[in-house]
Amino acid sequence: MRVRIALAEKGIKYEYKEQDLFHKGSQLLDMNPVHKKIPVLIHHGKPICESLIILQYIDEAWKDSGPPLLPSDPYGRAHARFWADFIDKKMFCVAKKIWCTKGEEREAYKKEFIQIFKVLEGEIGEKQYFGGDTFGFIDISLITFYSWFHAFETFGEFSVEAECPKIIIWAKRCLQKESVSKSLPDHKKILGFVVELRKRFGVE
Repeated sequence: MRVRIALAEKGIKYEYKEQDLFHKGSQLLDMNPVHKKIPVLIHHGKPICESLIILQYIDEAWKDSGPPLLPSDPYGRAHARFWADFIDKKMFCVAKKIWCTKGEEREAYKKEFIQIFKVLEGEIGEKQYFGGDTFGFIDISLITFYSWFHAFETFGEFSVEAECPKIIIWAKRCLQKESVSKSLPDHKKILGFVVELRKRFGVE
């Protein structure tokens, strides 16, 4: 989703190939033999792997197309990379634990999840986007989780909006952008996917 948003922001046409994550195709395994994961951007026959790295590549490879994803000054770029890294390291693991654990363990992860968003609310403050007035790298890194909120709330039994209203205001602002609204899957589709994952992992 991050890559699709970035390519849309830059106005780059591309061919999209869906992958079955439980029966990975030979091209994916050939192009990302180390992690064997999506996404992989193939440009001029060469693979670029890992979503945040792909975003930076897109920004550099198509610097003359569309708006910049990262700030132009070194400090701004470092700041954006720091927060994107924070999102990657904190969100993925904790968010997953909300729907694949139960009882007290789930409650602990739910509290940690909310605390992560409290930190992010502090970072965005009163700004329109994380980078200020312009949609960019940090926003793309985080907005893709929005489609999962319904699943987190369903299995975690809480409301993101009630706990972190600034995040929802920011997310709705991001969704006004066509690059975002057309790239994010429906939250009900994600909930169905999580239900299947819970069955596969024996959580039910």
